[in-house]
Amino acid sequence: MLRIQNYLNGALVPPQAGRYLDNVDPATGQVYGQIPDSGPEDVAAAVAAAEAALPAWRALPAEDRGRLLVKIADLIDANLDRLARAESQDNGKPLTLARAMDIPRAASNFHFFGTAAGHFATEAHVQDGVAVNYTVRHPVGVVGCISPWNLPLYLFTWKIAPALAVGCCVVAKPSEITPATAFLLSELCIEAGLPAGVLNIIHGNGPNCGQAIVEHPGIKAISFTGGTATGRHLARTAAPMFKKLSLELGGKNPNIIFADCDLAAAVATSIRSSFANQGQICLCGSRIFIERPIYEAFKTEFLKQLKDQKIGDPLEPDTKQGALVSEAHLNKVLAYIKLAHEEGGKLLAGGHRATVPGRCAEGYFLEPTVFENLPFDCRTNQEEIFGPVVTLTPFDTDEEALMMANSTDYGLSATLWTRDLQRAHRIAHQLHSGIVWINTWLHRDLRTPFGGMKNSGVGREGGLEALRFFTEAQNVCVKL
Repeated sequence: MLRIQNYLNGALVPPQAGRYLDNVDPATGQVYGQIPDSGPEDVAAAVAAAEAALPAWRALPAEDRGRLLVKIADLIDANLDRLARAESQDNGKPLTLARAMDIPRAASNFHFFGTAAGHFATEAHVQDGVAVNYTVRHPVGVVGCISPWNLPLYLFTWKIAPALAVGCCVVAKPSEITPATAFLLSELCIEAGLPAGVLNIIHGNGPNCGQAIVEHPGIKAISFTGGTATGRHLARTAAPMFKKLSLELGGKNPNIIFADCDLAAAVATSIRSSFANQGQICLCGSRIFIERPIYEAFKTEFLKQLKDQKIGDPLEPDTKQGALVSEAHLNKVLAYIKLAHEEGGKLLAGGHRATVPGRCAEGYFLEPTVFENLPFDCRTNQEEIFGPVVTLTPFDTDEEALMMANSTDYGLSATLWTRDLQRAHRIAHQLHSGIVWINTWLHRDLRTPFGGMKNSGVGREGGLEALRFFTEAQNVCVKL
C-alpha cells in the first residue's frame, strides 16, 4: 500500500500529528494507499522552511532558476509512464489520456516557465530631459498554490512553475483525492537538486490543510483552482489580509453550432469537448446550442458517434471513458440526472451508472448522458455538473444564441462553430467568456492569459500574466 509523505524543507516527512487519510482507486472503489492528514502545524513548518529559503532563491540569477525548472521538466518526461499510470489510478481517467495530455503538459509547464524566467524584462519610461522611470518586479514572497483533482499534475505544475520562476518560494497543496503525482513530483524535485524549502508540498484536506495555507500571515498570495463556492469562501478569508488572489473557478460553458459550420468537425470535436476526462474539465462544453436547420442532423450524428465512447478499465488502450473521481462525485452527477428528468428533459443517451466487469466491477463509472427539451434557464442548464452530462438546445437567431449562452453566472469558456469569419468575431466579442474557441477546442498556448469572467474567477494565469501575479511592481524614478 502506497503511503504518501509530505515534501517539507527538501525531505519527505510524515505529518506531525501522524494522521492519514485513505486514498481510493476510483476504477475499483478500493483503498490502495494513504495520504497525510496534515494540519496547521505542518503548514506552519512549510512556511518557515519557505521563508528561510526565500533570500537565496530570489537572489539566484533567473537563468539558474530556469535551468533547475527545465531539469524537472526533463525528469517528468523521463518518468512519463510511471507518472501516467499513477495519474490514471488516482483519478480514474484513461491511461491513454494521462499519457497524451496530463503528464506532457506538466512537463511543458516547467519547461515554458523555466525558459521564460530569463525573458521577464524590466520596463523603462523616459521623460525627455527630465527623468527615467523604470519598473522592476520583485517576487511577492512565499505563496500558496492549491490545485484540483481533475487534472492533478497538469494544474499543480501550472501554478508552481511560474511562482518558482520569478523567485517565490511555494507551499502547495494538491487535492486530497488525487495526491499521487504530486508526491512523485516531490521525488523528482529532490533528484533535480531543487534547494530545500523552495517548494514544499503538504497533503491534506481543505478544512484542515487548505484553510491553514490561506490563513497563514506568512503567505502573501494564493493561487487556487476549484469550485466557485470554495473560491468564495477562500476570498472571504484572504481579502481582509490583503493577499493577492488568483481564482480559477467553475464553468457552464456554451458550445454554439451554427448552420454554416463544418458539421463533421463540429460533431467530432463536440464529442470530445463534452466527455473528455469524463466531463471533468472546467472547459467542457456542457450546453450545446444548435441552429435549428441542422439540429436534427447534428443530434443524429452526435448520438451515433457517442456509441464509440467505450466505457472501460482505464488501463485498457481502447477505453474512452474511465471512472468518475469518487463515489461522492458520482452520486452528485446522478442527482443532477434525476433533476434533469424532473425538469422535463428528454433523455437521448446514457443516464445510468455503468458496470465494468472484472477488477473494475465496483468502480465509479457513468454512461455519457445527453438530454434535450430542457429550458435554457433551468437548473440543469445553469449549474455546473462537472460530469459526462450535456444538453442539446435549438436556436433560431444569433441574438437568441447569445442570450442563452450568456444566461449563467459563469463565464469561463465558449466554443463557436461557423464558416462566417465576421459572425465568428462579432459573436466572440459579445460572449461573457474569458476564453473563446472558434472551430476548435482546448487548444493551449502557454503565452496567452487563462481565466474566466463573472463567477468563473478572478485574475488570469498563463504566460506573462502568471509571472506578473507572483511579483510586485516597484517604480524607480531617476532625475536626469
